[in-house]
Amino acid sequence: MNVEWTDDPHPRNSYWDLWGLPLFDIKDEKSVMFELAEARKFCPNGYLRINAFDASYGTESCAMSFIAERPDDEPGFYLERQEGAGRFINYTIKSYVTQGFPEGNRY
Repeated sequence: MNVEWTDDPHPRNSYWDLWGLPLFDIKDEKSVMFELAEARKFCPNGYLRINAFDASYGTESCAMSFIAERPDDEPGFYLERQEGAGRFINYTIKSYVTQGFPEGNRY
């Protein structure tokens, strides 16, 4: 199990920052809640994600992942359309918050 955080929740942002160290062979849910509470203190206005791993098959793949914390104010996303030659149209998803704030100061 591990906790990750970010201030840029773009759908293609798969590289979130790891909070602390991963926890292995957890038997008590209090340790998970403690790590989540500590991460909330560190990043109160960002996004926190919990990832759970299942080692019963001998692999290190993620079995479950969910967002545990979101900021109160989320500006959202918009779709940018770019027309090319002929009938070629390219769409890009962009976040409103990335327009005015540098990384680390978005929420």
